[in-house]
Amino acid sequence: MSEYQYYEFAAIERPLSRDDMAELRSRSSRATITATSFVNEYHWGSLKGNPADWMQRYFDAFVYTANWCRCKLALRVPHDVFTESELKRYTTDCALTVADVGTHWIIDWSLDESESYDRFGMEDGRSWMGRLAPLRDELLRGDFRPLYLGWLAGVVADEVDDNAVEPEVPAGMSQLSAAQQALVEFLEIDPDLLSAAAAGSQEAEEWHDDDSAEAWVAGLSRNEMRIVFNLLLQGASHQAERRVKSEFLAWRKENGDDVAPPAKPRKVTELRTLAEEAKKLRKGQAAKERARQEADRRKQREAYLKTLTVDFDRCWNAIHPHAERGTAAAYDEAKRAIVDLADAYALVSGKEEFDRALRRFMVRHAKRGALVRRLVEAGLWQK
Repeated sequence: MSEYQYYEFAAIERPLSRDDMAELRSRSSRATITATSFVNEYHWGSLKGNPADWMQRYFDAFVYTANWCRCKLALRVPHDVFTESELKRYTTDCALTVADVGTHWIIDWSLDESESYDRFGMEDGRSWMGRLAPLRDELLRGDFRPLYLGWLAGVVADEVDDNAVEPEVPAGMSQLSAAQQALVEFLEIDPDLLSAAAAGSQEAEEWHDDDSAEAWVAGLSRNEMRIVFNLLLQGASHQAERRVKSEFLAWRKENGDDVAPPAKPRKVTELRTLAEEAKKLRKGQAAKERARQEADRRKQREAYLKTLTVDFDRCWNAIHPHAERGTAAAYDEAKRAIVDLADAYALVSGKEEFDRALRRFMVRHAKRGALVRRLVEAGLWQK
């Protein structure tokens, strides 16, 4: 299998300057370069540049895939979105890492040893940026779920000790966004482990236009309002949203509102046990659904077969033109129709009557070798 690598970078905070684009062009004559992106694929060789350096200097998002079962996502977010301690509790050796580049954090999700050979042999990487880039907006709003998913990917990759305690589980793990669901797919996170993790997560906090919100807004000082409006006027809407939501939640707690405390953190070994239980439950439910679908299929088929029993002669006469057409597709259609007739006879009479009818049919078609072969393979006829 030939080598394949796909690189895609996106500039979100600010467009690339002409000098930036010229510098990037000097690194690749084949890449597609715009004021907001750099895209290239390699069937030999590799990127003539360091993706980490490019993320620090030019870009806010980076997606990489290689057909040796490796992929990576990196997002750059401003320093004030998270504290170092908040990020550190989710990091692992490889699956989720964080780099401090001065004014920004670069958060990196990686899958290094996938066994999905078909996936990496078939996909070219082009769909992932559009699906994963919205995670950056979610992080800017203070959503910790993408970080927790990165930690879970580390558990799947055995980068986290079984006795380690999970970080705080963000609210809404059972209500993942489309981008977060794409991240689960990208990192190949075990769905049963995800179900186990979600069991320790509260419902996502929703903003309710109720009396508590009105009371909180009425009590805001002019200075507090000025800070929020200044953020909005400066284009920092995500920062304003984070501030408003966190302060409202803190006010509710101070005023004795019924805000559920976070669940007790679990050890990784507990999560693995819960994942096994979730797997058994999922398989049991899947088996029940398959049985239900099979029962529906049998019921529908029996209803169809009963329509054939109304006039067997008409059914046999309808098959002759298929047999006489002499093509492979026509012979296949004839075989399917005869199989249906065999099952229909079984409902109202028996095999002997079907065999007699089939012998009468074969008087006209016994020399059609391809048709005979099909009927023999189906167990309907003997040479």
